[in-house]
Amino acid sequence: MIPVIALVGRPNVGKSTLFNRFTRSRDALVADWAGLTRDRKYGEGKLGERPFIVIDTGGISGFEEGLDAEMAQQSLAAIDEADVVLFITDAQAGVTAADNHIAQHLRKTGKKVILVVNKTDGLDTDVVLGDFHELGLASDPMPIAAAHNRGVRSLLEDALEDFPEPETDLDLDVDEADNIRLAIVGRPNVGKSTLVNRMLGEERVVVYDHPGTTMDSIYIPYERDDQTYTLIDTAGVRRRRSVSEAVEKFSIVKTLQAIQDANVVILVLDARDGLVEQDMHMLGFVLESGRGLVVAINKWDGLDPEQKDKVKEAVDRRLPFLDWADIHFISAKHGTNVGHLYKSVDLAYHSARQKWSTNQLTSVLQGVIELHQPPMVRGRRIKPRYAHQGGSNPPVIVVHGNQLNELPGSYKRYLENAFRKALKVRGTPIRFEFRVGENPYANKPSGKAQQHKAKARAKGRSSRRR
Repeated sequence: MIPVIALVGRPNVGKSTLFNRFTRSRDALVADWAGLTRDRKYGEGKLGERPFIVIDTGGISGFEEGLDAEMAQQSLAAIDEADVVLFITDAQAGVTAADNHIAQHLRKTGKKVILVVNKTDGLDTDVVLGDFHELGLASDPMPIAAAHNRGVRSLLEDALEDFPEPETDLDLDVDEADNIRLAIVGRPNVGKSTLVNRMLGEERVVVYDHPGTTMDSIYIPYERDDQTYTLIDTAGVRRRRSVSEAVEKFSIVKTLQAIQDANVVILVLDARDGLVEQDMHMLGFVLESGRGLVVAINKWDGLDPEQKDKVKEAVDRRLPFLDWADIHFISAKHGTNVGHLYKSVDLAYHSARQKWSTNQLTSVLQGVIELHQPPMVRGRRIKPRYAHQGGSNPPVIVVHGNQLNELPGSYKRYLENAFRKALKVRGTPIRFEFRVGENPYANKPSGKAQQHKAKARAKGRSSRRR
């Protein structure tokens, strides 16, 4: 599984700054989830090519009462979800009573805890760190300056050193090269486990009509039409006897991990509710992850024709950017259109893993440019020259040329749509990278300047002879 890092500490010690450092350009926050406070944020980061999930919690002190206590409880819940906890403290404030309360709680968890001393700029770290040993944590205090990105990479390396690579963490009894990992994601109670049972053709996952009752993802290897799959049920529902009366919280972390583990994601929506904000947030994370996507709008059989028309209008209005993904209207309970999902899943998987030669991609690029030239910038035409493949799953196309950093977003979208059509790619996002070639004459003087210098050198030699 992908490692999960929780950032905890008092308010204003730099947790959010460190969160932004970890997520960098992948700062895709998943905040508006049911049952969470606005102070608890989830994001994805990378150390080299290695992904991880980071949780930014609200500030806690151990002295909260009333509503503040409930909000602090949300932050403490993030500790339970995490594999490693970064306890952030403030070097300028020193050790406080709140720090001692937090440390006391962390010592009881048995989690790997790294004590981080932030805001060490301009301070004698040997003197400052000595004070923090009194917190009694197993790790030595680690000094950083999150605002200036000092010590952040070393901290992240220490946090992840005990965790295996994500691909080797899954122990599946199938050939990974031929296996399609398929994650079923969606809000609680939209019919994910019912869909899993229908796709498997048997009651492999117990279905319980209660939202948010599951914390763990379930990996189910199986075979269909000589193709091996592994279904990942991100809301595999527990047996009835283990479900308490209180509604358990939906595990965001397990869903994010399952999306990262998958090749293709089936996003399940509830036709009765239409598209809600939580659906859009989850969709955003799937798109950020670059995974293949199939949308299944469930509970379709229970709607009358007028309701169906409204749902289709809402999909067309709010998801015009998903014209590359297949959308199916299904009934997991009755099996309506469920079999069609496999065709879309296979197509998305194979599209994401396609390989193209540089000649093929450059030929497509030249044809696209002939149909629609890039715009002029400061009197000069932007010139994409050639393209090659930079990766797969999702496909990455690298375009080289002049002034590509000036290419407008509208032309980039035109390129994506044109390449998708020419290469017959469906069910997966395509990512483009634009690289500007260096001008070999950029640091050389112009022709006139060279003539002036030559005349000056000739004049200098003439004067020395006289």
